[in-house]
Amino acid sequence: MKTRRWIFSAVMRLLLRCLRIGQRHRFWPTRKVWQLWLYGRLCVRSLLYNSFIDSDTALDALFEPVYWLVDHITRWFGVVFVALVIILTSSVVCIVYVCLLPLILRTYPLPLVFWHFIYGHWNLIMIVFHYYMAITTQPGYPPQQSRSDIAAVSICRKCIAPKPARTHHCSICNRCVLKMDHHCPWLNNCVGHFNHRYFFSFCLFMTMGCIYSSISGWDMFWEAYAAIEKMKLLAKERLQVTANQTYGQTPPPTFTFNQRAFHKSVVYAWVLCSSVALALGALMIWHTVLITRGETSIERHINRKEKKRLQKKGKVFRNPYSYGPLGNWKVFLGVERKRHWVTRVLLPSTHPPKGSGLNWDTAAYVPEQKTALLAI
Repeated sequence: MKTRRWIFSAVMRLLLRCLRIGQRHRFWPTRKVWQLWLYGRLCVRSLLYNSFIDSDTALDALFEPVYWLVDHITRWFGVVFVALVIILTSSVVCIVYVCLLPLILRTYPLPLVFWHFIYGHWNLIMIVFHYYMAITTQPGYPPQQSRSDIAAVSICRKCIAPKPARTHHCSICNRCVLKMDHHCPWLNNCVGHFNHRYFFSFCLFMTMGCIYSSISGWDMFWEAYAAIEKMKLLAKERLQVTANQTYGQTPPPTFTFNQRAFHKSVVYAWVLCSSVALALGALMIWHTVLITRGETSIERHINRKEKKRLQKKGKVFRNPYSYGPLGNWKVFLGVERKRHWVTRVLLPSTHPPKGSGLNWDTAAYVPEQKTALLAI
């Protein structure tokens, strides 16, 4: 009796086991997909979870592919932009030497010829010098390893290295830059602590040169423009005469190739100089305001947000790196003596900026200030 019961129970257990194995093989794909779905959802939640996440972080994450594309395009097209600046500037200089200079020597009085010769060559030398120095001078980079003599205010999350004050990460150069202002594609280089003066001086003297060319060439531009319009009118008349020409008639006179090239070159140079004067002049004025305030382009946005934040708390924000308008210009230009305004500002100079860019002296404010001060 016991043997029969044991055999019956063994057969039933074997039958149930076979049924379970069949069910496992039958629903295995569905169960595997469900497990993969659960695992994927867990991974996504673990990657996206952040207790400090906000709308700005979400927008940065969404626009990250756009940033990546812009950075790589700017990186690869930087050489093209530099070549374009050299070609356009060289074309205007060639037009001045080939077309305008002989005309000036023949028609202008001697004092005015002397003025154009001295000022034009001085301005050209300053433009070429500062553009070359802005391209070839490194903006300055912090050391990758921590040092005891450097006060690091944070750690760069991309370089994983100490980041001194006023230092920011350039996504195009893929490294941190001391006192970074911006990455300039027309220089194919970052504008930072060691080449900021060269960049601003190039913008200043290029704007001055373009304004000088536009003002001095105003009369020539209108004469050349009127000549071009006359050429178009004569070309139409020539076509009409040629179509109705009979024996003994002569077509109206035409301009020679040299005359057409001269007038078109004058119009091209004037339009280019005027356009650059407007665009680069606006940029130069903006940087003039920033330098007067003792800020960079990046610090301008940071300080403006901090100012709004402190205003809500009834506090006043003061830029810790502003030494007053005149003091800021002296620090920026490296002027330590009165003669430096001539030798270091009006003449080409390779003197380094004040400080190493790793440590910065904060401005001494009035200790009797009643309103609470806070600076970043």
